Amino acid sequence: MALLQLFITASVPVLKVLLITALGSYLALDSVDILGEDARKHLNTVVFYVFNPALVSTKLAQTITSESMVKLWFMPINILFTFIIGSVLGWIVVLVTGAPSHLRGLIVGCCAAGNLGNILLIIIPSVCKEKGGPFGDPDVCQTYGMAYVSLSMAIGAIYLWSYVYNIVRISSRSSTRESEVNEFSISKPARQSSTSDLGVIEPLLSSSKEFLIPENNKDQYALPCTRSDVARSEVSVSDKAKQHISMLLRKINLKTIFAPSTIGAIVGFTIGLIPDIRKLMIGEGAPLRVIQDSASLLGDGAIPAVTLIVGGNLLKGLKGPGIQKSLIISIVVVRYIALPLTGIFIIKGAHQIGLVHFDPLYQFILLIQYAVPPAMNIGTITQLFGAGESECSVIMLWTYALASISLTFWSTFFMWLVAP
Repeated sequence: MALLQLFITASVPVLKVLLITALGSYLALDSVDILGEDARKHLNTVVFYVFNPALVSTKLAQTITSESMVKLWFMPINILFTFIIGSVLGWIVVLVTGAPSHLRGLIVGCCAAGNLGNILLIIIPSVCKEKGGPFGDPDVCQTYGMAYVSLSMAIGAIYLWSYVYNIVRISSRSSTRESEVNEFSISKPARQSSTSDLGVIEPLLSSSKEFLIPENNKDQYALPCTRSDVARSEVSVSDKAKQHISMLLRKINLKTIFAPSTIGAIVGFTIGLIPDIRKLMIGEGAPLRVIQDSASLLGDGAIPAVTLIVGGNLLKGLKGPGIQKSLIISIVVVRYIALPLTGIFIIKGAHQIGLVHFDPLYQFILLIQYAVPPAMNIGTITQLFGAGESECSVIMLWTYALASISLTFWSTFFMWLVAP
């Protein structure tokens, strides 16, 4: 296939994203004020709790079967690789640039978590519909492509809310502790000076020997040993293990791990993988197909809504505070140069040793998972903890502005690489 045709095929879905994003930015202008900050928050809540779970569950239920899961087992591992490699590169960025403590979790999260759902949900159907694409019949391409993207979106949501969420949480807490320690160290000399001004120069507790216990009377003041002390020392290992497990369960926030999109993925897997439930809900003659159709109708609103929110948030990044240019450049290099090059070696190596079957569309999606911009839900996570929210808007602005060039280039190259 001609390289120019591949470039046109790859650029059309990116242009669609840019047009809808530009519309979102326009609606968020102060002079228009249709998609202001409060409106975006309310719409984001609807997307988070309604649209995204409906989209994930319906796409998985329609396309995932036990046979397809056998072929797709490498995708969760591949997404895990993107998170691990991105995290390592992110920590290198933190060390090299000397990033502030409250931004470390944000930087690692932006390098580790890519937009594995919404961007692909726009790119893959558009690529399949373009004439002269390398993936064969458009209908077959879209059917299998949506199965791959749905699985990618579900696994990405699980990793994001169980890993990146906790990275940002730990980073925000550590930065809060550091600020409290700094405030205490600053206020302590002030308290000491105010105490000396009042003339208090004696210690509150006297160290005179009259208050010391005589050596020959120490036994009179000793507390009697009780059997409870001995019992406490004989606590069984199993009781200690139970205490540690219960403490760990209290620290783990299951509500965030089982985010609405994760629950939607579980529902979709259940419907798709259990034949009896699948017959009830999927298909023209299914008695409960109205439930699936209604959920699918809700899920169709996720892509345009999220893209409009992205446009509004990018406008917020223009008004955001200054941030180190080295941080933005480093994140762009990690996401758009280092990760895609690493992904090429991983996917081609996995194909050579037989871990990935020969399917150009499947290999293309595995490769593009390394080249997408940071996940938009990172902005939601920073809003939850109030750590680096404004800086996140600036990072998203530049990474998504450059994504139009990067995604077009890498999509063209990956199509050429996997074309039969």
